[in-house]
Amino acid sequence: MERNPSCPTCGCEHVYPDGSLWICPECGNEWSQDATGNDAAEDTSVVKDANGNVLTDGDTVTVIKDLKIKGFSQAVKGGTKVKNIRLTDGTDGHNIACKIPGFGAMNLKSEFVKKS
Repeated sequence: MERNPSCPTCGCEHVYPDGSLWICPECGNEWSQDATGNDAAEDTSVVKDANGNVLTDGDTVTVIKDLKIKGFSQAVKGGTKVKNIRLTDGTDGHNIACKIPGFGAMNLKSEFVKKS
């Protein structure tokens, strides 16, 4: 007996085929039969900088434009180097955790940095 795959988004086991797609009734996710859940999970966890380079934990990045920070009177200037970044699951789009000299610990969006 062949076992149906589980939904790569929510993990539901009550998925059903519809033509060449699998459909999840709980979250509404649709994916093709030849795509595996592991490949989909890897694609979403890849973080790229503004130039399309893949970022990893411990990389050094450079801020590409001035970023205004809430609660500070000054902005993080473009060209500021940030060392030893950590990648996070940013639900709000901020997927880099780091310490910026003069500002302290904060989160950045990967679209505003480039790999150094």
